[in-house]
Amino acid sequence: MTRPETPLLTVDVIIELADRPGRPVVLIERANPPYGWALPGGFVDPGERLETAAVREACEETSLAVRLKFLLGCYSDPARDPRGHTVSAVYVGEAEGEPRAADDASHLEVFDPRERPALAFDHELILRDYLRYRETGEPAPLRFG
Repeated sequence: MTRPETPLLTVDVIIELADRPGRPVVLIERANPPYGWALPGGFVDPGERLETAAVREACEETSLAVRLKFLLGCYSDPARDPRGHTVSAVYVGEAEGEPRAADDASHLEVFDPRERPALAFDHELILRDYLRYRETGEPAPLRFG
């Protein structure tokens, strides 16, 4: 049987800093193309669970021990990543402590999610869905076509 060609699988994590007022979030400045500000995340390794990949990628890029709270949604727009079609499972997690940029992050900062820089990929849409969840408790909407 021929192996089907499918999108690459990624994870992203919205990390809330639980030990700071207002639960600000951590954003990284990417060290590799496409450059810009983004949520911590990356590719899922073969044989790895999504949740394990999310915790691993978050730690690699922010040096934080992240506890996942829930899955915000899956983002699959074929144009979401200029490098090619990826599908991302996006989690909301929390951590305490001082984040430090590492691995694929050249720099990071902590932001109020309502006051953030322009973001790479579709991370602007993801953060809007996250803010909607924070305000209403509603999950990310399903998107077709």
